[in-house]
Amino acid sequence: MFKYVELCVDMRKGRFAKDGLIQYRIICQQVNVSSLEEVIKHFMHLSTEKAEQARSQAQALEEALDVDDLEADKRPEDLMLSYVSGEKGKDRSDRELVTPWFKFLWETYRTVLEILRNNSKLEALYAMTAHRAFQFCKQYKRTTEFRRLCEIIRNHLANLNKYRDQRDRPDLSAPESLQLYLDTRFEQLKIATDIELWQEAFRSVEDIHGLMCMVKKMPKPSLMVVYYVKLTEIFWISSSHLYHAYAWFRLFLLQKSFNKNLSQKDLQLIASSVVLAALSVPPHDRTHGASHLELEHEKERNLRMANLIGFNLETKPESREVLSRSSLLTELASKGVMSCVTQEVKDIYHLLEHEFLPSDLALKVLPLLTKISKLGGKLSTASSVPEVQLSQYVPALEKLATLRLLQQVSNVYQSMKIETLSGMIPFFEFSVVEKISVDAVKQKFVSMKVDHMKNVVIFCKTSIESDGLRDHLANFAEQLNKARQMIYPPDSKASNLAALLPTLTEVVAKEHKRLLARKSIIEKRKEEQERQLLEMEREEESKRLRLQKITEEAEQRRLATEYEQRKNQRILREIEEREIEEAQALLQEAEKRIKKKGKKPIIEGDKITKQTLMELTLTEQLRERQETEKKLQKLAKTMDFWERAKREEAAPLIEAAYQQRLVEERILHEREQQQEIELSKQRHEGDLKEKERLVRMIDNKEIYQERVVSHRQAEFNRLRREKEERISRILQSRRQEREKMRKLKFYLQIEEDRQQKLREEEEARKREEAERRKKEEAERLAKLAEIAEKQRQREKELEEKEKQRREALLGRPAEPAFPARPLESPPAAPAAAAAAAAPNPGKYVPKFRRERSESGGAAPPPETDRRGGGSSRQDGDRWRNEDRRTSFGSGGGSRSSSSWSRNR
Repeated sequence: MFKYVELCVDMRKGRFAKDGLIQYRIICQQVNVSSLEEVIKHFMHLSTEKAEQARSQAQALEEALDVDDLEADKRPEDLMLSYVSGEKGKDRSDRELVTPWFKFLWETYRTVLEILRNNSKLEALYAMTAHRAFQFCKQYKRTTEFRRLCEIIRNHLANLNKYRDQRDRPDLSAPESLQLYLDTRFEQLKIATDIELWQEAFRSVEDIHGLMCMVKKMPKPSLMVVYYVKLTEIFWISSSHLYHAYAWFRLFLLQKSFNKNLSQKDLQLIASSVVLAALSVPPHDRTHGASHLELEHEKERNLRMANLIGFNLETKPESREVLSRSSLLTELASKGVMSCVTQEVKDIYHLLEHEFLPSDLALKVLPLLTKISKLGGKLSTASSVPEVQLSQYVPALEKLATLRLLQQVSNVYQSMKIETLSGMIPFFEFSVVEKISVDAVKQKFVSMKVDHMKNVVIFCKTSIESDGLRDHLANFAEQLNKARQMIYPPDSKASNLAALLPTLTEVVAKEHKRLLARKSIIEKRKEEQERQLLEMEREEESKRLRLQKITEEAEQRRLATEYEQRKNQRILREIEEREIEEAQALLQEAEKRIKKKGKKPIIEGDKITKQTLMELTLTEQLRERQETEKKLQKLAKTMDFWERAKREEAAPLIEAAYQQRLVEERILHEREQQQEIELSKQRHEGDLKEKERLVRMIDNKEIYQERVVSHRQAEFNRLRREKEERISRILQSRRQEREKMRKLKFYLQIEEDRQQKLREEEEARKREEAERRKKEEAERLAKLAEIAEKQRQREKELEEKEKQRREALLGRPAEPAFPARPLESPPAAPAAAAAAAAPNPGKYVPKFRRERSESGGAAPPPETDRRGGGSSRQDGDRWRNEDRRTSFGSGGGSRSSSSWSRNR
């Protein structure tokens, strides 16, 4: 993994490094987390080292890192300049050298944070990486990357709360984990204030507060001191003087409660800051005259800020003024803050809040402000609190003194000259005083008009119900009552009760009736007045809601339009400024290049556009290229002349050297050839001697060769015989196996034929048995039909006899009740049975019926249709009864007439 990470860093392949580290985390998560930690540290060390090397190679880091966004691609104009310019400037080369490595370092921090997020085993490494990323943003002023880094850490914490069932997630209830997360957030807050990203600093404060609310624990007092110190800075920059004062007050309480080493001087300085911050809050209510929607927004804002500062803010309407200037000053007095401040701060507090000095208020405040502006310094016993300078509150106190003076003067004077009022306020010119008074009149803090034609200031009361006038009238009435009592003391004589007693009952009754009538009238008037007021309030509320809706829609449209206009103007302005900066940079580069060549600059004028400069640059480059080509042509001619002259002089010398070389090589060839001949003779003589030495061994060699060959021949013959025997055994076994398989197949075939024959015989026997049963059934049915026919004939004869007997008894002929049914001839039944048994195409006919029809034998008569052929309903009933008797098994015997009539 070390080698893999080094390759990724050398090639600047951040994506490959991220994929590899993710895979390695999966491997090491449950086995060896320390290995993953070492690899990630090595990865960050290499990236930082490469970035530092690139930075050390660049001479000016500010120009090298003049990039707004490290994640953005190159702009088209930069690419065009890089291709058009013949020589790359120093700034551009520095940017190409340093910026890619810093982009890779930033990508490294993001990758490591993504890999280590929400991992309880690597919390310390995650916090260390976040701290190093913060320091990177602070060191190189990377505001865009700092915002992205804060958003990344914020999303990681949100995912930690969202996926609570995730394995190995950090437990924020543990003190170590909570401390790491708090340290990271406080470091984020410090860096945000250091690089003056106040909006991101406020979001960091909200992150810290949300983390505290999540774990339901308070951080250490030392961290809370840093928290409130940064809050004071943020609220002061945002001109939220009320929240700034509350933050100072909480900081004072923390230092006084937990800092045991706090000296009296430092405590006095902090208390003075608290009081001056509270006095810097504007005395008028900015929500006066605001709409309902604005009041709700202000209430929500107060609730949000109070939660951040540490106060409980209720949402009831009557508690809307909890975070206010008056309540803060009251709490300062109750907590004993006023006893800790310097004498100058006490004096200015009493002058601005309790004294009524309309003529010389500003003159008494001015020397105190001069002394206060000199107070301040570094706190020796409160290291977390930065240097305190009370001079920052002087402009706000001057504005407060001006407002107090205008308020007191308006209670005393009706009009005043502008010169006199300007002389009473030495802090500002009258134009500034006029702006302050306009804001105060808008918030209904004072009531005044400025008449520039008459050069006077008019103080007027707009309403008879004003608080100041009501107080004056009440005081005046009290004083008059005291004077009357002093002039006319009450009479102490006893009243004459005797004269009043007779008429007292009548007077009381009349007075009681009058009071009851007056009470009923008053109640009716109140009800009517309340009803009218309710109707008026409803109408006014509906009108106000409609008007508010229309106003809000118009305001939203106006704000959207203004936002788009400002956005377009800002974009155009940024484009123009960027083009001007680039043009100036290119202009300076061109001037440097021209000065190096010792030429007079051809570019004059301060206002020059980027297009003009590019055209001039292209013209200059074209002219330089033409001059270079001319110089090259002249140099080529000179070199051609020198080369020709050199070759003419060197030709005879080369020829002489060639001839000399031929002679030397011929002599060398002859010498080497003679040496080769001598060496060949020597080798031939040595070979002959070797042959004579080896001739003596020929007989022994042939004997050994014959012995080896005979041994190998015998071994070969033995192996061949063994092989033939093994093959014959295999063939014999295979032959026996085939014979066995043939016999087995023959036996199986015979058994299968026998079983098939048995099945066929069984099926034939079953068919014959079925045919026999069907034949017996048919014979039985034929016998039953013949018996039924004989029974019908017998009953008919009985019926004829009964009819004749009735006629004889009545002595008159009668019509037969039923028409005589002609008897069927005997051959008809066999014919019908034969026809029924005849084969019908498409219908199954039993075998015995087919044989009977083929042989032409007599078949038993089928059952005749009891409802067919010209018989009446009575005949049908009679036949049904006969069939029922037959089916019940009655024999062929005759029945009596009574039995027959009953069945009928």
